[in-house]
Amino acid sequence: MAMAALRREGRRFAPLISPRPITAVRSSPIAPSHEDEGPIGVRYISTQVVRNRMKSVKNIQKITKAMKMVAASKLRAVQTKAENSRGLWQPFTALLGDLPSVDVKKSVVVTISSDKGLCGGINSTSVKISKGIHKLNSGPEKETKYVILGEKAKAQLIRDSKKDIELIITELQKNPLNYTQVSVLADEILKNVEFDALRIVFNKFHSVVSFVPTVSTVLSPEIVEREAESGGKLGDLDNYEVEGGETKGEILQNLAEFQFSCVMFNAVLENACSEQGARMSAMDSSSRNAGDMLDRLTLTYNRTRQASITTELIEIISGASALEG
Repeated sequence: MAMAALRREGRRFAPLISPRPITAVRSSPIAPSHEDEGPIGVRYISTQVVRNRMKSVKNIQKITKAMKMVAASKLRAVQTKAENSRGLWQPFTALLGDLPSVDVKKSVVVTISSDKGLCGGINSTSVKISKGIHKLNSGPEKETKYVILGEKAKAQLIRDSKKDIELIITELQKNPLNYTQVSVLADEILKNVEFDALRIVFNKFHSVVSFVPTVSTVLSPEIVEREAESGGKLGDLDNYEVEGGETKGEILQNLAEFQFSCVMFNAVLENACSEQGARMSAMDSSSRNAGDMLDRLTLTYNRTRQASITTELIEIISGASALEG
């Protein structure tokens, strides 16, 4: 009886309350125009906006979980190759050494990065170290150039060091990495770049949550011969007996080219492992953050819905009491 009476009274007094036709209340974050305004006195408690937000967060959480699984699958495939490739460059380090502090006139910084993002700060770390090496090896009689592998390092270095970039190679991981592919890239770099020392900057993989920025140095045959004649770490080269008709300079040339391709192969694989590990960590963190946000939105939605129901009940009871009184 009270509800029927309330509806009758509402229909009778509706023209007096609102001269405009009563329209449905829109749950849009955009402020309503004059045509879309609701009746005067209606409280805008929108749960539709919260529901849409919850749906968006759930979709994002599904995407980040899927990306984490894909990164884990790729990591397992690349990690075995990276561990096997470590045996390629270690004999060269034992024979020719790794001299990052050698003083040369022409230096080339080979910065290895990823083509895609969402993998933490591994690319920014490589770029920062590359800039530091460039600054240390710059001077009035010195020349330092960049060779960039990957879109992310290209995007960062091209802004303030465009004139120092000698060569850019992208889409390196479009196909599965193998030694033939990397050796072709190494040969392309050796043909187009003049250098006394190549400094390869990459992220060495330790675990899914740990990677170490690393610099490997490959010297040109002339610098290797100069350092060997002056003694020091490379002075033991004269103790080896050379067989065949090749001269010492030709052997050092072949060794330098093979060393560069082996170090490049290992560096690219190590950086790919670090990229996938960092992406796994980033996507896991994103999924957990999405879960926390979903919990907060669910609490907000329930509170808003309860407040709306309570307000409607109070209005109904107040109207019924007023009619009965």
